[in-house]
Amino acid sequence: MSDPAAGGSAGPTGVAGGPSADGGSRPVLVVAEGVEKEYRTAGEVLRVLRGVSLTILTGELVAVVGASGVGKSTLLHVLGALDRPTAGRVRFRGEDLFARTDAELTRFRREEIGFVFQLYNLLADFSALENAMPALIQRRPAAEARRLAEDAIREVGLTERMTHRPGELSGGEQQRVALARALVARPAVILADEPTGNLDPKTSEGVFELFGRLQAERGATFVIATHHLDLARRADRVVRLVEGRAVVEA
Repeated sequence: MSDPAAGGSAGPTGVAGGPSADGGSRPVLVVAEGVEKEYRTAGEVLRVLRGVSLTILTGELVAVVGASGVGKSTLLHVLGALDRPTAGRVRFRGEDLFARTDAELTRFRREEIGFVFQLYNLLADFSALENAMPALIQRRPAAEARRLAEDAIREVGLTERMTHRPGELSGGEQQRVALARALVARPAVILADEPTGNLDPKTSEGVFELFGRLQAERGATFVIATHHLDLARRADRVVRLVEGRAVVEA
């Protein structure tokens, strides 16, 4: 397993196409440098991230663990450009992510990031196939969007359930539909926030095995926030957040 350093700012290894952080052949995809995030409410300041530095390699599966409220979701939101950091920098393929305009960040999220959440966020009146299509339907012909969504549904093992609505699917199957929706646009990285939080242990293990298979077969990059430590240990690397800072574990 690789173990890039968690602390300090990244050097030349953060440049797209340069050597990977662990000296191997995988290029660096995302670098967080001293990322801080605070929220101000009713005159009070809540500091969630306190200088997180982290490197994600292309094709890597990284698990982010830590106590509830330590900032796992916040970190994923910053990495996925759903939220801007208060301080610090995130580089994506060597470029400063938050130097982009809001419109450019919207395009970045649409084209480069796949999100999977604890709550499946599926449309109750839509079939599994239709739920996998929204990411494509505004930018591609309907027939092409349908074909790509069918491919994604097959990839997560739900070929026989394409026409079923969420109410006719188990929790694990609904999460697989959510994963297919994230995969359909072929993003550079999948950010999964507690994707097994609502699932029983056996189903959780199946979902995590699916992540591993997609990583192996597709070369997909995953950053997964989870409280399931046994599952997290199957990742290439475990990053523990402690008091808003990242500690990389083997």
